[in-house]
Amino acid sequence: MGVVGDAEKSGGKCGVGGLKSLVRRKQVDSAHTNSTEGGHHGLARALTIPHLIAIGVGSTIGAGVYILVGTVAREHSGPALTFSFLIAGIAAALSAFCYAELASRCPSAGSAYHYSYICVGEGVAWLVGWALILEYTIGGSAVARGISPNLAMLFGGPNSLPWFLARQTIPGLGCVVDPCAAILVFAVTALLCVGIKESTFVQGVVTVANICAMVFVIVAGGYLGFKTGWPGYKLSSGYLPFGADGMLAGASTVFFAFIGFDSVASTAEEVRNPQRDLPMGIGFALSICCTLYMLVSAVIVGLVPYYDMDPDTPISSAFASHGVHWAAYIITVGACTALCSTLMGSILPQPRILMAMARDGLLPSFFSDVNQRTQVPMKGTIVTGILAATLAFFMDVEQLSGMVSVGTLLAFTMVAISVLILRYVPPDEVPLPSTFQGAIDTVSMRYSVSNNSLGDSDMENTKVYHGITTDDSAPISSLIQEETTIEYPLIEKPTPKLNCMNEEKRRKIAGWTIMFTCVGVLVLTSAASSLTLYSLIRFTLCGIGGALLLSGLAVLTWIDQDDARHSFGHTGGFICPFVPLLPIACILINVYLLINLGSATWTRVSIWLVVGALVYIFYGRKNSSLRDAVYVPAAHVDEIYESHSDLVL
Repeated sequence: MGVVGDAEKSGGKCGVGGLKSLVRRKQVDSAHTNSTEGGHHGLARALTIPHLIAIGVGSTIGAGVYILVGTVAREHSGPALTFSFLIAGIAAALSAFCYAELASRCPSAGSAYHYSYICVGEGVAWLVGWALILEYTIGGSAVARGISPNLAMLFGGPNSLPWFLARQTIPGLGCVVDPCAAILVFAVTALLCVGIKESTFVQGVVTVANICAMVFVIVAGGYLGFKTGWPGYKLSSGYLPFGADGMLAGASTVFFAFIGFDSVASTAEEVRNPQRDLPMGIGFALSICCTLYMLVSAVIVGLVPYYDMDPDTPISSAFASHGVHWAAYIITVGACTALCSTLMGSILPQPRILMAMARDGLLPSFFSDVNQRTQVPMKGTIVTGILAATLAFFMDVEQLSGMVSVGTLLAFTMVAISVLILRYVPPDEVPLPSTFQGAIDTVSMRYSVSNNSLGDSDMENTKVYHGITTDDSAPISSLIQEETTIEYPLIEKPTPKLNCMNEEKRRKIAGWTIMFTCVGVLVLTSAASSLTLYSLIRFTLCGIGGALLLSGLAVLTWIDQDDARHSFGHTGGFICPFVPLLPIACILINVYLLINLGSATWTRVSIWLVVGALVYIFYGRKNSSLRDAVYVPAAHVDEIYESHSDLVL
């Protein structure tokens, strides 16, 4: 974004307080970070591709698909529901491509929070992490509250659960408590504390049971469809009764059925071969989910005319209309297993988000502790489980479920922006702990001595790094770049002046272009969604936003990407294709969905974000691990680490 281009010379390099702290960025994952932060990296590297597929599919396919097919077909898509799922799957794949590249380059816990901290800045990273905490907490509670009604159906009816599991109303308060939901959350929490490999195995078993139920729907439903001639497709209204607009509206609704694959990225630090396994795990999981969604929807809308579907139990009622009443039990088992698997997928990522934020000093170090025996963040997992169980027991969180989407869509948006920054304006300076000051001075002096042979004119054209004084500490070096010389300059290797100017100009153009592109997306989507605006104003704003968007796409396509992208983070992993088109399309889709979540949802989310801002101002900003960091040119990092190792030895 635009501030990124400017941050290269100011705030992005500063460890000082105030607004500059919002744009300071941490070091990208590398062998150096693993060695210097070895005390923090205690998670077990035990996951392989099958484990990641189990996490991705289990977290994504919830019970919603058992209801969505009826609601969306009746109100939006009609028989074209299959294409709505296909369009939504393609839109989700855009985010998956961005996640795949960043997860393989930066394979540490934290997911979108971690990527935003590296590429954008501390303020945005905190916002993303805080929103993800809300998403996983409410999401897990909402899923748990949905399990008990489905379990009751297996026992014979809505009120057939044993008394100690059934929902009860507290007299005088009117509060409906759900003991079954709380017990299930505690059970999942205990399972996650045992170990990542063990919990993933159980999630895989539950996910396979859910997939078997969906395969039954596809096979048995397909047999009934061929037997009866697919009555749902033989309608006078045609295949698109609501037109193309209805099909697209249905796609925007079912898009949320694909949320969950990002849970795979949160386990990056526990994957044996992240450069290979993470992209494949994300890709296979999303492909399996999209295929199952499309096949189930194709079968169900063909069995029953879309206008006759039961919006609450579309699949069971479709089978019942053909005399197969017993199928309801298999479908209910599938819904229960889907909810249990999704519950695991909702609670699993949050302790790892908390752990990543605590490592960076933005949350208390309590959350960064990793159990030595199980090699999981047990304290964070227990706190997450207690909080989710309390909400599931006391609160009907259905009205708050819309808030879950904010965290996901915000994360998807920032991941796409991070890909653009990585490709065009990757951070060219690296923050190091203040304990490296001796090594930095040694390397600075080495270059100072070697530059004594340079002429005065060469020295004037050489960029150097010098210190500034922070709020409450002694001067530290390498925080702001200026064209001046000091006693021990840490200089860049001399390059032709023309090339230096061209590269500096390219980075400025790219940074501002990314910012104006994002502004154009925001203006375009806001105007397109504001149906109450006067037509002239609305179309004018749409034109301005569209012009900024297309201009940004053209400029980013025309200028070269940064050569430093080839060595950014861990290399040899997945590379996102069609940059800048794919990330910009991803940003456009996610921002449009964010804006259309509704005013009530945004009002609730705003309260949570204000609380988060206060926590950051009074705790996170002051305790950030980057508060006293020393920023040095990326080209000299290896040399500084070698010098530091020599000094330590």
